[in-house]
Amino acid sequence: MVEGRLAPGGKLRIEHLRTQYQVGAGTLREALTRLVSDALVTAEGQRGFRVAPIAIEDLEDITRLRVQIEIEALRQSIRAGGAQWRAALAGAYAAISAEEQPIAPHRRRQWEQLNVRFHEALLSGHASPWTLRVLRLLSRHSERYRSYAMGLPGSVRDVHAEHTEIFELAMAGQDARAALALEAHIRATPDLLIKALREGRAVLPGHEPPQHAA
Repeated sequence: MVEGRLAPGGKLRIEHLRTQYQVGAGTLREALTRLVSDALVTAEGQRGFRVAPIAIEDLEDITRLRVQIEIEALRQSIRAGGAQWRAALAGAYAAISAEEQPIAPHRRRQWEQLNVRFHEALLSGHASPWTLRVLRLLSRHSERYRSYAMGLPGSVRDVHAEHTEIFELAMAGQDARAALALEAHIRATPDLLIKALREGRAVLPGHEPPQHAA
């Protein structure tokens, strides 16, 4: 899970991280190299590593890819899914329902894990390991922005109702309607955050607030 504890663009100091996580320098550098390959960390040649920056354009691109890949994967899953898929999806839906009415801030880590489980269960009716790998990476990047969106003042969104609609349509075999519901669900958080950023109600780390004419 991506928790957002380290600021985007922030310097990753090897000695500090070694002490914090109680690991050797070699193990830590291997982990950082893997994060570089996932675009969650950037390497600066001989100057070390930094947390990857975040930007509206990045969020828009991630969202666009998630919609393209995840929607088609859901439709295939609903068409191919059998009794085992339905049972796994029902279990994942029951588990996340217990955590999101409403989502408690101190339980967000647990909710994020169950959210991943629910979304992967939706797609598990049609086995595609590469689709799952790509979506897991996109999901990790989406999490970097979700914490900012969830903290927006006055933001009203019933995530449980969204999950319920997707679940019921999927179980009913209505792949087209389920796909539309999933697309709206995927776009909801980015749309809220992007609107707040452009209106100056939120500022991403490493970015200056917009200047308004007098």
